[in-house]
Amino acid sequence: MGRRWIGIVTGLACALGVSAPAVAAPELTGGPATAPAVATGGAAVAPATGAAATGTGTTGGATGAAATGTGTYRNPLPISLPDGHRAESCADPTAIHGQQPGDTHWYLYCTSDVLDSSETGPDGSPVLHTLPTYTSTDLVHWSYVGDAVPESARPAWATGFLWAPDIVWTGQHYLLYFAVSDTSLPGGGAAIGVATSAGPTGPWSVSATPAVAPEDAPCCSGSRRSLLDPEVITDRGTSYIYFGSYFGGISARTLSADGLTSDPASETPIAIDNRYEGALVVPHGGWWYLMASATNCCNGPLTGYAVFAARSRSPLGPFVDRDGVSVLAGRVGGTPVLAQNGNRWVGPGHNTVVTDFAGQDWTIYHAVDRDDPYYAGQVGYTKRPGMLDPLDWVDGWPTVRGGAGPSDRPVPAPAAQPAQAGSYSPVAFSDPQPGDLVTGLSDDFSGSSLSPEWSWVRQPTGAAAPTVAEGTLSWSTQSGDLQPPSTDLASVLTEPAPTGNWMVEAKVRVDTPPEGCCQNYVQGGLVAYQGDGQYVKLTSVSIWDTRQTEMGRKDFPAPAGYPSYGNSVVGPVGDWTWLRLVHRQDLNGDTYTAYTSLDGTTWDRGATWRLDGAVRIGLVSMGGAGFTTTFDWVHVSRFAD
Repeated sequence: MGRRWIGIVTGLACALGVSAPAVAAPELTGGPATAPAVATGGAAVAPATGAAATGTGTTGGATGAAATGTGTYRNPLPISLPDGHRAESCADPTAIHGQQPGDTHWYLYCTSDVLDSSETGPDGSPVLHTLPTYTSTDLVHWSYVGDAVPESARPAWATGFLWAPDIVWTGQHYLLYFAVSDTSLPGGGAAIGVATSAGPTGPWSVSATPAVAPEDAPCCSGSRRSLLDPEVITDRGTSYIYFGSYFGGISARTLSADGLTSDPASETPIAIDNRYEGALVVPHGGWWYLMASATNCCNGPLTGYAVFAARSRSPLGPFVDRDGVSVLAGRVGGTPVLAQNGNRWVGPGHNTVVTDFAGQDWTIYHAVDRDDPYYAGQVGYTKRPGMLDPLDWVDGWPTVRGGAGPSDRPVPAPAAQPAQAGSYSPVAFSDPQPGDLVTGLSDDFSGSSLSPEWSWVRQPTGAAAPTVAEGTLSWSTQSGDLQPPSTDLASVLTEPAPTGNWMVEAKVRVDTPPEGCCQNYVQGGLVAYQGDGQYVKLTSVSIWDTRQTEMGRKDFPAPAGYPSYGNSVVGPVGDWTWLRLVHRQDLNGDTYTAYTSLDGTTWDRGATWRLDGAVRIGLVSMGGAGFTTTFDWVHVSRFAD
């Protein structure tokens, strides 16, 4: 399987929690990840009595986490199973509130997964539950009520896994949309299925035909696209279904009046391939906001999944981010909404949004505990527990907890019922600002040679040697990378790093063309460097037909079965891109947070990786020969008071 298939490999693996290659890693040449052996199971769901619900992501609702008597909760969500154990995963969640008179319940649906690693089938394999369903009255404590589509209800055409549900109330009944990883339909490939029920907990009747049938990727005739992650909204009487993942991008279609089929002729591209999956579309303030997740959902402790937003006046786009950059552009747009912040939660993503009875928005999503990433006895099969955090709107853009990201401490609980008042109050997250430059470590490249603070790891020679002239450092991209043991190792230009808290900024240009494929994985930028196997990097990088800013973490050698590289992405790339890497020391060690900007004034905050111990500040220009990275300047500073 060639490199052009990376998107579908990642998308399919993500849906089941199997580790897939990081999007921008140069070793992405293999076939799809292998899912762990699982048995299928789960009780059939009893019909609900008098229950209904709002439309997904467009009207009221919320979801809870572990509540205490003080009116707070703490992540992860305590989702209870019949045997008293907690569900170990609730990936790709969708939630809804009952609408019929007298229904006080909330309903939560998750992707097919192992819920309890101690629950085994007759052959001893962990039991795979198919679209598990839960109920709650307080948005805090959730109880399992069954699997929405047990094996007995699976349609003959759905031969693959069932993933990523999306629940909709039509005013008369429920529709549950879900991805099917493979089908027996002509040509095979992934599809979107749909099931109907009078109540939110079933029984569900699966349509004999898919809502979206398999199709080829726009780029590649004969290659089935990654047709996953449905999302359905209704605007002024017309319903739309969004679907897609990395291989083929995200698209939308109009749905039939009954919601069971879609019109292929209406298909509209929403987001470029090789960037997003898990689309969610919500209205706010006269805009439609597309939220979608990027990179690898299921990479164990090095998962760097994150959520981004773009908005449009029309539900069909074009969607642009806070910088005005389209998510269809090669220099792909996206404003960060949710990224890991340095606590134990990594890879937060594939979210849904609901609103509590106090009017506060909340997002439900999954994340990975970096200290406990895998199912027992299944190294490589990533657990993704369900999470809840408030979603705030700052200057017209969504952000989680005022920008603070995933919570790991008590948070005021949602107002789950009409009589309740919310106690959560947003507090804006304060980003550190650059203060005085550190003498001797900041360089405007005003001379004709490198300043003495710089030194080489593997000094380049010949055409690869950088030049200093006219106030810039120009450096030809090298064919090597920093991915031991699978690549030739590139050069790193380093200087000492200060002690304590500090940040390094650089204005960078990589002259790959702004559109088109393929210059994999040409990049240039910053690195906090301990060695070739231990570093954090922030670069402007080319990935297939996209240009992105990547925040990567290398941890090599890694334990058997564990990844050695993980990545997240940040804001858009420009002709020039400002990069900022912020180092903090705390009682738990050292963290590095990524920031990017198109103008040096408005910054996007991305993921935080941990890397304990002393580092050197480094520059890189690598990933493929034939291009040039130009550094206008490198500034090292303390935090402003």
